[in-house]
Amino acid sequence: MPGVACSPHLPFRSCFLNLILAPLRWLDRNAERTLILFAYSAMALIIVYAVFERFVFKTQIPWSSSIPIYLFLWVTWIGCSYNVRKRTHLNFNDLRTRMPYAAQFACMCLDAILWIVFGAIVLYFTIEQTRLVEMNFAIVQGTDNVMQWWFYLATPLAWMLLIFRVLQNLAEDIGRFMRKEPFIVDIQAIGQD
Repeated sequence: MPGVACSPHLPFRSCFLNLILAPLRWLDRNAERTLILFAYSAMALIIVYAVFERFVFKTQIPWSSSIPIYLFLWVTWIGCSYNVRKRTHLNFNDLRTRMPYAAQFACMCLDAILWIVFGAIVLYFTIEQTRLVEMNFAIVQGTDNVMQWWFYLATPLAWMLLIFRVLQNLAEDIGRFMRKEPFIVDIQAIGQD
C-alpha cells in the first residue's frame, strides 16, 4: 500500500500496526467520495442508456426511471456526511470569527451537540421506516427482486457516518482548543484537497 513503509528500524509491532491501519486511514479519507462516485456513475449510466434505448430502439427498461431516484438517496446523504467532515456545510464564519476564542469553541461544541441530536432523531425514524419497508418486502418499481430497503438503508447508514464525522471534528476542535490554535478554516481554502 502506498504510504505504508516498514523499515528495518521499526519494530515488527509498529510495522504490523501500520499495515493494519493503512486501509482504515484510506477509508477515512475516501469512503464518502468512493460511495458518491459509484452511486453517481451508476445513476448517470442508467439514465444515459435509458435515453439511448428509448430514442434508438423505441423501448424502455421498466426500472430505468426508479433506480436512479433511489441511487440519488445514496448520493445526497453520503454527500451530506462528506460535507460535515470537510466542514463545508452551512455555517456562519463571519459571525464566529468576531467572537472571543472561548465563544468560538462553545459554538463548535453546540454545533456538534445539535448535529448529534438531529442525527439521533433522523436515525430513529429512518431505521423504523427502513425496517417497515423490509418487512413488507417492497420491491423497486419495474423490477422483480430489487428490494427498496437496500436504497432506504442509505439514510440511516449515512447519518451514522455523519455522526461519526461530527465526533471526529469535535475531537479535532477540542485538540485545537487545548493547543490554542484557531478553529475557523478559511472559507476560500475549502475543497482544495
